Amino acid sequence: MSDSEDHEPYDLSYREDTPRIRTRDGVELYYESSGEGPALTLLNNFFITSPFWRAHTQELVKNHRVVSYDMANHGASSRLDTEPTWEEHAADVIGLLDALEIDATYLVATSASSQLARDVALTHPGRVKGLVLAGPVFGLKGMRRHRQLNRSWLLTLQHHGMAALYNQIYAEVISGEMNEQGGTPGFLGLRESFLAMSTPEELTNGLTLVQTGDPSSALLSRVTAPTLLVLGDDDILLSPQRGHDVAALFPDGRCEIMPNAGHVPFLDDPEGFEVLVGKFVEEVESRV
Repeated sequence: MSDSEDHEPYDLSYREDTPRIRTRDGVELYYESSGEGPALTLLNNFFITSPFWRAHTQELVKNHRVVSYDMANHGASSRLDTEPTWEEHAADVIGLLDALEIDATYLVATSASSQLARDVALTHPGRVKGLVLAGPVFGLKGMRRHRQLNRSWLLTLQHHGMAALYNQIYAEVISGEMNEQGGTPGFLGLRESFLAMSTPEELTNGLTLVQTGDPSSALLSRVTAPTLLVLGDDDILLSPQRGHDVAALFPDGRCEIMPNAGHVPFLDDPEGFEVLVGKFVEEVESRV
């Protein structure tokens, strides 16, 4: 069942009794940790906040420790005068793991945060047991297409505002199946959550950061962690065949295609996504 069938906004409330974690000077992160078992650390893509993940991890928390957090300068985490770099966001991930006494984790990333997952896996390979990249932004030769898409979103935001940005993103990111199935109620239900999770300034900063970092596809060949690409067959960036081709760039990578799903495939089929993640973790854990 897709989220569009419910039409209700997400529960985006914060747990007020959760202490922030200090990861570096001037940075304290809001986080949530639930369940026991192999650790899964969820990486946001600048459009979503930590509470958003609850609806997509209800089964995973039964057998895993699921950790989500708000990135610095977003959500309920510290506000800084200068937007963090990718390197600083990666340092925050490691600082969070240190504070929670997690020696190694699986990183679950979506869209733009797949770049952050890649960077953490490259700079701290011993801390990453595996990667799950949902709707990854990598291409066979680079990331130009993704950056062009984000530049168009940034221009829409700057000239027309948040509501216009949502209108554009919904048509481009949500699968055709979910769009038709949810109709106007689905469109409006998700819009309320979208507008509640970020400010224009936060999205401007995030979309600007996405234009930076090393886009080389050659970096993928240096990722030693087992990697699962989860790709909707209606993804705006990669066709199913290209998804398999990109997965082959990783030394230990493979791609699973989710039918009737778009660029954020767990929106279309949360249960199916959780099954794929759970099986991947089980498989990697069995290698030890």
